[in-house]
Amino acid sequence: MSVSEAVKEQQKLVMNDLPAAMDAAVAAVEPFVEAARASVRARVSTPEGKQDRKAFERHQHAAHGLSWIATYLETLRQTAGWARRLEADGKFGEAEQLLSQILFAEYLSQLSGGIPMNQGEMIRPADLGCTADDIALLSAPAIQRFIAEGKTPETMAAAAKLLPDALSRNTVEETGLDETMSMVRDQFSKYAAERIKPFAHGWHLRNDYIPMDVVNEMAELGVFGLTIPEEFGGLGMGKTAMCVVSEELSRGYIGTGSLGTRSEIAAELILIGGTDDQKQKWLPLIASGEILPTAVFTEPNTGSDLGSLRTRAVKDADGINYTITGNKTWITHPVRADLMTLLARTDPATNNFSGLSMFLAEKPRGDDATPFPAEGMTGGEIEVLGYRGMKEYEIGFDGFKVKSENLLGGVEGQGFKHLMATFESARIQTAARAIGVGQNAFETGLQYALDRNQFGKPIFEFPRVSNKLVMMAAELVGVRQLTYFSARQKDEGKRCDLEAGMAKLLAARVAWAAADNAVQIHGGNGFALEYTISRILQDARILNIFEGAGEVQAMVIARRLVEGGN
Repeated sequence: MSVSEAVKEQQKLVMNDLPAAMDAAVAAVEPFVEAARASVRARVSTPEGKQDRKAFERHQHAAHGLSWIATYLETLRQTAGWARRLEADGKFGEAEQLLSQILFAEYLSQLSGGIPMNQGEMIRPADLGCTADDIALLSAPAIQRFIAEGKTPETMAAAAKLLPDALSRNTVEETGLDETMSMVRDQFSKYAAERIKPFAHGWHLRNDYIPMDVVNEMAELGVFGLTIPEEFGGLGMGKTAMCVVSEELSRGYIGTGSLGTRSEIAAELILIGGTDDQKQKWLPLIASGEILPTAVFTEPNTGSDLGSLRTRAVKDADGINYTITGNKTWITHPVRADLMTLLARTDPATNNFSGLSMFLAEKPRGDDATPFPAEGMTGGEIEVLGYRGMKEYEIGFDGFKVKSENLLGGVEGQGFKHLMATFESARIQTAARAIGVGQNAFETGLQYALDRNQFGKPIFEFPRVSNKLVMMAAELVGVRQLTYFSARQKDEGKRCDLEAGMAKLLAARVAWAAADNAVQIHGGNGFALEYTISRILQDARILNIFEGAGEVQAMVIARRLVEGGN
């Protein structure tokens, strides 16, 4: 077959006027999602139309399912928008067409047949209380066309032929970033490939800290001041840049991708709620990497229920300090941190969010021999499956002192408000970290499939292997665009808690599926600790737990949808 004939044959596998077909499918799904939302709203609302907490719990499966179908719709919508932009720029190439077509075919099929919220829980239209007429909306020709034509064996095989090129590029597809963001991506991709990826597995196996020379290099690259305004020594870039940097660093190792999270949270807390003096003092130090922050929020037996926090902060009689008493857990990278964003209860008469305050608590940097040299502070390491490199600790405070001037904003009772204001950014960044982990899983699985020979040929040539990799790539296309959209909304000053939550919810599942399937591709070797994919699997598992467990995230999304979020 000649080259021209091969091109013509390939074109037959791509649906005609694909961006228009994608738009039509999105438009066809919208009334179904609205019908599902109305059905769930009726189940979980009082006769007066207010949300009924007990009803939400009774109908939790349906409520969370609504979150998932709305997330699928938004993912398809943003993928269609990406396709239109690429087409206008003449960049909607063969890989982009095939992967987006496959993504649409799969997600539209799942909307009809069942979406996996995780490995053992499916959500189907009937579970949402949808009527036969509601379900019939999914029979629209624009939807059925993708289901019938979008993911044929021939299409999957054609997409598979394009995948090896991903090993010499950042991704298998054109991501739609502008020139500046593409340059940022390339810079951090090269850095991660040279300074992180070759060493990450050793750090993990030895449970080593990320070396300080790497931390210092990241500081020099601007990681810790990425979104801090220039007037405070930062780079003054937006959340889209944060996504790109977090993804590339996490593609090397989730630990390095997550180092920036601590600085991001601390800086945003100070920018949102800090006094002018606090901004002038702390932001330049965070931006330069001179100080490393850590977030100290969670307590034993509270998890996501932050309103029940019991750690106390009592102002001393002389007014100079607060005395902190209580216990915290799942604190990431506290030993080498110099500053803790510490959430504690300043009003003992409260048992909810209203009595919480945020502190910028200074501490001396420790090490493995003496993790917490500060008076009134002790702790013990929590051994974990993955997400190492920074280490997790339980911390006890007993008479620990924090300067009164380090009460964030100088006003008590604002802690939960301050923390809530950071959730959008935190979830966007977590989604980006998940994309990086998923991309690493995809590339690791792909390389192994190309190298491993069985029955006289590379196992990549077997459809059950290559199809797994094609779906990894297709899902990464969709969730990457959903995450970028959330970041753009944030950069434009728009509310994006719904979209950020959706991005985090889906990205965590995509990363875990990619890692799990890459282990399967490795076969028995995937179960061996010496192989990198075993670490990637362990690292991927945390993504559906931290920054809001998947179930909590789904409930938050559902409440926004029921109240009328778009």
